[in-house]
Amino acid sequence: MAELVYDSTGRLLFTEEMKKEYTLLMPQMLPVHFGMMARLLEREGFKVETLNTTGRQIVETGQKYVHNDTCYPALLVIGQLIDAVQSGKYDVHKVGLLITQTGGGCRASNYIHLLRKALKKAGLEFVPVVSVNLSGLEKNPGFKLTIPFLRKAVFAMMYGDLIVQTSNQVRPYEVTPGQTDETIHQCMDRLLHGMDQGKGLSYPQMCENFKWIVQAFRDIPVQGPPKVRVGVVGEIYIKYSPLGNNNLEHFLLSEGAEPVVPGLTDFIIFKINNREVDVDLYGGKWIKKKVCQIFENYVKKCQRAMIAAMAEGGFRAPGTFDDLRRLIHGYLGEGNKMGEGWLLTAEMLELIHSGTPNIVCTQPFGCLPNHIVGKGMIRKLKDDYPYSNIVAIDYDPSATQINQENRIKLMLANARALAKEESAQTAPQAAEDRTPVGV
Repeated sequence: MAELVYDSTGRLLFTEEMKKEYTLLMPQMLPVHFGMMARLLEREGFKVETLNTTGRQIVETGQKYVHNDTCYPALLVIGQLIDAVQSGKYDVHKVGLLITQTGGGCRASNYIHLLRKALKKAGLEFVPVVSVNLSGLEKNPGFKLTIPFLRKAVFAMMYGDLIVQTSNQVRPYEVTPGQTDETIHQCMDRLLHGMDQGKGLSYPQMCENFKWIVQAFRDIPVQGPPKVRVGVVGEIYIKYSPLGNNNLEHFLLSEGAEPVVPGLTDFIIFKINNREVDVDLYGGKWIKKKVCQIFENYVKKCQRAMIAAMAEGGFRAPGTFDDLRRLIHGYLGEGNKMGEGWLLTAEMLELIHSGTPNIVCTQPFGCLPNHIVGKGMIRKLKDDYPYSNIVAIDYDPSATQINQENRIKLMLANARALAKEESAQTAPQAAEDRTPVGV
């Protein structure tokens, strides 16, 4: 069994020996993206398992080992990890926990410390916690993010966004239930197989992959009239995680709606851009800003290619990151960047401008930035866009799923009433347009 090694601060390290013996558990957030990421890590020699567990016991475990004032996403992530370790499914002496660390002002940067404290409280302090970060916050000899891996991860993010964006526009209308999900798995298998052979890791190859991914979903037979589109925004974990939002996308589908969920790419560009804004606002090294600009411009280039592929394939394409920046002018400054910052408000604006005025804003307990740029901006948006139909849904340990779903049902009822009213108003004009000239 691998020897436990600690650094000078007393932090338990994840060693090279552990890499050979241990299974790394990773909390779920984005099923497609994280699914690809887990398989990429496996190809790097790690044993990785993404946790898809659900149930009230996860919340209760989080409440047991995490302070009540901690934000709901932290409670869920830590609760899910500790629940898995205590489940009996794994050898507790051969398991490690994988968690991201952003390094920003959001409390997500401190999840890792809360997790270690919770493990100690549970008598599991011998379980190593591995930080996934690009800020040099923590390093482990047995877990190193190499350039080749990071390159694959960036491309996996882009592919994941395209798969999710196109599949969401097909799934509500598929003739054969389950065909969209089957296509998702086929795309993931093909992409990962290509990456193993060094394919799909250059800009031209990525553009070619974009084309066949779009075509794969375009080939799925669909039927039925357009459904009410509902945008989903909010704190990043609750917005994406089925555990965090009580399977919100599945619920919207069951209610006859089409979920519209902004991709992860904008958030990644947002985080890179924040480093540049820091230099502009507070000063700093010009070289840091220059490096960030180069990286940002490359990701933007990839994003534009993805958007072009969607548009050419007949799918409804989102706007670019620069479009979001233009939309936010007059609402929030770019210095408002804690948590999701101005990006959350910009996503609501983009949804409204692109014909999706019905929006669910997911609000987790304890996320102060989210309440400011999310719920705090709804009144202003409704003043400027009276036809917008936005509902803020609170997610916390005491919130019941039935109450959340009932509030969303009211929003959907309002959306259908507004659509019917709009249809009635446009019908006379349409009839007038069809009247022959001279009559």
